[in-house]
Amino acid sequence: MLKYKIDVLATLKEKGYNTNKIRKEKIMGEAMLQKIRNGEMVSWSVFEKLCDLLDCQPADLIEYVKE
Repeated sequence: MLKYKIDVLATLKEKGYNTNKIRKEKIMGEAMLQKIRNGEMVSWSVFEKLCDLLDCQPADLIEYVKE
């Protein structure tokens, strides 16, 4: 099972991207923000955007945990 290593939304907020700014600047839609809030995985294009905004690698965001 893949899960987030960090609180993605809190980390975005630390970088100056609160949810209002993300929606207003059309960085990603509400559906993707809701998936992140719920701990659900998003598309690779959203991961690419997150990595760009947070200046990180995908492995900094997610990890595989055996069930």
